[in-house]
Amino acid sequence: MIKGVMFDFSGTLFRIESTERWLTEVAAAAGVELTADQLAADARRLTEFGALPGGPNPQQLPAGLAEAWRIRDLSAANHRAAYTGLVRAAGISVPELADALYDRHMTPQAWQPYPDAEPTLRELRRRGLPVAVVSNIGWDLRPVFRAHGFDPLVDCYLLSFEFGAQKPAPSIFQEACDRIGREPAEVLMVGDDRRADAGAAALGCPLHLVDHLPVDRRPAGLRPLLDLLG
Repeated sequence: MIKGVMFDFSGTLFRIESTERWLTEVAAAAGVELTADQLAADARRLTEFGALPGGPNPQQLPAGLAEAWRIRDLSAANHRAAYTGLVRAAGISVPELADALYDRHMTPQAWQPYPDAEPTLRELRRRGLPVAVVSNIGWDLRPVFRAHGFDPLVDCYLLSFEFGAQKPAPSIFQEACDRIGREPAEVLMVGDDRRADAGAAALGCPLHLVDHLPVDRRPAGLRPLLDLLG
């Protein structure tokens, strides 16, 4: 019987803004004018290089960034270095925007919850099931949850850069189960990453995977998990 739920963050409960909007908002705030051609070309390059945290992974890692990418979620400094390095490697029109782009992605305005995220969390709270958010990340996502009104619906956060281990390591899932006071076999893991989130299965946690799609293309990816709870 399921007595608690763990959720991933990016691609599960929330989705990062598009690369085009990310770049447009940062350029405007910096007073940088980009032509339509520059914006399209820069957005394409940033996407290819996987420079937007929470967006697509790099299609090919540049030489010299492989190690930074591997350990990016283990500290705030590693995370910033990896992603600003990818922005610079992408060769955009104004490479000086790298740090401002990184800073933008950590703001609540850059994230949109999936349509069924809040109703699902509220239903879990109504049923008395504790909720943990378990994320491979290099910054504190709690302000995003507070800004969107989700924080009261979450019992604890296990963030890789704070914990010192990242999914799929069983230790981070075990710690989440311990903090919500449930055995792994009683805790459903909900995520979008077939490798990282599936690591919970090694502890015996049941698993529900969703597709990492734009918000308007996934209106009800979380609702089936309520059926799993009975």
